[in-house]
Amino acid sequence: MFCTLARSWLLSICLLLTIGSSYSQAASRQLVILNWSDYLDPALVAQFERQYDADVAEIYYSSDDQRTEMMLVNGGRGYDLILVSGVSLETYARRGWIAELDPARAPNLQHLNPHWCQAVEGAEKYGVPYFWGTTGILYRSDLVTTPITHWQQLFRPAPELQGKIAMIETSADMIGMALKALGYSANSTNKAHLAEAETLLLEQKPHVRTYQYITLDEQSPILSGDILATMMYNGDALILQEYNDQLRYVLPREGGNVWVDYLALGTHARDPDLAYAFLDFINEPAHAAQQAQFVYYATPNMAAEALLPAEFLQNPVIYPDPTTLESSEFHQGLPARAMRQRNHIAARVLQ
Repeated sequence: MFCTLARSWLLSICLLLTIGSSYSQAASRQLVILNWSDYLDPALVAQFERQYDADVAEIYYSSDDQRTEMMLVNGGRGYDLILVSGVSLETYARRGWIAELDPARAPNLQHLNPHWCQAVEGAEKYGVPYFWGTTGILYRSDLVTTPITHWQQLFRPAPELQGKIAMIETSADMIGMALKALGYSANSTNKAHLAEAETLLLEQKPHVRTYQYITLDEQSPILSGDILATMMYNGDALILQEYNDQLRYVLPREGGNVWVDYLALGTHARDPDLAYAFLDFINEPAHAAQQAQFVYYATPNMAAEALLPAEFLQNPVIYPDPTTLESSEFHQGLPARAMRQRNHIAARVLQ
């Protein structure tokens, strides 16, 4: 794990140095975005580049934890816009990595649903809601005897699932959903609850094939049958369902995680005007609707929703029913003591 992160840090630093060198030589402006891969429609990027005579460079991370580690390496320098999970916004602001926003500089932000602008601490000041979704379970209904409806079926797997499970290594997701499986809040800070979650995760460990998020292409292990059940984000589940209609996504009855991703302005952004232009561009309703259909996630842009087809808006994987959502939780910022205990748990599980 450490070696993987170290390589990522080195690649990130080298890429930032390359970007910085080319930036000084190029005639056009440049925007550097720290983002998940495949989370931005290339057609929209190309359109923005033409419209603003700018180059957009994306640097990718593979987990929330890795994003934070990458930010630590350079103090948040080198990134103009950062795709941040809601739970991290306030922390990133305290560390001086992201700047307070001026909505007047991106008029299309008026289309955003106030609910998502206020969903987590710090969102109103520091984040532009990008997409929201859920974390649940994707499984092969044709190869699993009993339909999966509970987290316990993933954490205490039947023999047919043993050795064919994939998890998400991000500590908030892995530990949070173990807590949900035990009937506790995903945000519990109770030492005994966390100890139970650790025991559950260590009992599950021999049956887990990988803690790496599985690929979403034709070579995905859940398509080949090497993986039969995995933790997954709902939009990614829809991408894989295009390859195999026997894949089922479920938000377990105990509830899962409801998340919101935000775009934040880097404190050290070299061209804030261009960053605001991008925030305005992607929140133009037609562009936001195009983006939603590219990534298969629910948009917080109300004007964009009016442009989306009924089949998208009525898809229960994208827009779960309110009853299902009621039992789900946002990840919350936790006290330092609880975070230390969670970090120790994650380290023991992943070692």
